[in-house]
Amino acid sequence: MNTTTGASPEDLRNRLVDAILKEDISGLRDARVETAMRTVPRHAFLPDAPIEEAYANKSVTIKENPDEDALPLSCASQPDVVHFMLVQLAVRDGDNIFEIGAGTGYNAALLKHLTGKSGQVTTCDIDADVTAYARRTLDANGYEDVRVVTRDGALGAPEFSPYDRMIATVGMWDLPGAWWDQLAVGGRLVVPLRWRGLSRAVAFEREERRMRSDSVKMCGFLPVIGQDGERNDYIDDDRLVRLYWDEDQSIAPELLRDALTRPKSVVWTDVTVGLVESFDGVWLRLSATERVTCRITAKPAAVAAGLHRPASPALSPALVEGDSIAYLTLERTAEDPETEPRFRLGAVGYGPAGADLAERICAQIRAWSPARTAEPVVTAYPADTPDSDLADGALIDRPSVRLVIAY
Repeated sequence: MNTTTGASPEDLRNRLVDAILKEDISGLRDARVETAMRTVPRHAFLPDAPIEEAYANKSVTIKENPDEDALPLSCASQPDVVHFMLVQLAVRDGDNIFEIGAGTGYNAALLKHLTGKSGQVTTCDIDADVTAYARRTLDANGYEDVRVVTRDGALGAPEFSPYDRMIATVGMWDLPGAWWDQLAVGGRLVVPLRWRGLSRAVAFEREERRMRSDSVKMCGFLPVIGQDGERNDYIDDDRLVRLYWDEDQSIAPELLRDALTRPKSVVWTDVTVGLVESFDGVWLRLSATERVTCRITAKPAAVAAGLHRPASPALSPALVEGDSIAYLTLERTAEDPETEPRFRLGAVGYGPAGADLAERICAQIRAWSPARTAEPVVTAYPADTPDSDLADGALIDRPSVRLVIAY
């Protein structure tokens, strides 16, 4: 049950939105979304959470996974991510909206606020417990007119289509064919899309024969149930270093078992970043230029045992070819210790082709540096689109969609 802290829910809500706007680095703003988040009471959709937690800028688990080693089954998304994805969606009065991933019902309530009395909102989830929770909270807070359906979100809800806006609040590895049929031409789709080990909130505009992005932002979401095209495995006997890749990539972890025990090749660039400056764009550029891009994670024990530290041990980009691997790294520059620290970017490689792979990462670091906020254009085509109709760029084929990533 929510508890009080002396501050009213309205005060806490306004403080949260103020903090989101102050700390936001996405560059996305919409006064209507700001008003919605200051109006809809998030704590009312999290009745079992302390009110401080309800208005903290973090995700909240609402359904744990019975497998203790697995991700939760459902969460309330982090508020700053909710904010920028709603800005990406650009909801208008009267829009017909479909949401994949019902969660707590809070996002559906925000959508209803944005589309107004004349609009329609349908939210769905494959888990009946989740939809029952969302139905209860929406009804309790005056949103009885929001439709809640229990089904696989990949099927959409054709009986209420066509939709002006569609939004997924779960990580999608593929874009189901049913969505193409149900999203109106000129409509918008915002989806946490997963490729090459990364996850980004991509805002697509639906055209006649394709969907083309106009916004790509960093995010993290639980993966949708039923799309199993991602692979992962450890590459060391101690199970400390792990790779994540896609099924269309020729990555064989068993070939890398000895790679990290071999001499390393470290390559540095002159590119530096500040303490809180994002270098996420390097990974995006790698995904648009190197088919062998994937993700590496390293537990602290691996670094303590001598592994050259990845730039972010929890998730960094890597390139893998056969029995060789390279990944992004960084080190503090030798500057005045009293000035704000800066870090130079580079790459470390292992295996016969490790030095070459490291050089290729550094090439993309250098390409990224002059235009650090540049975003790729992600263009999605139906799976049966011939090559001759595709835009130029890195092609990634999925069962239902052909993705082209380009700068």
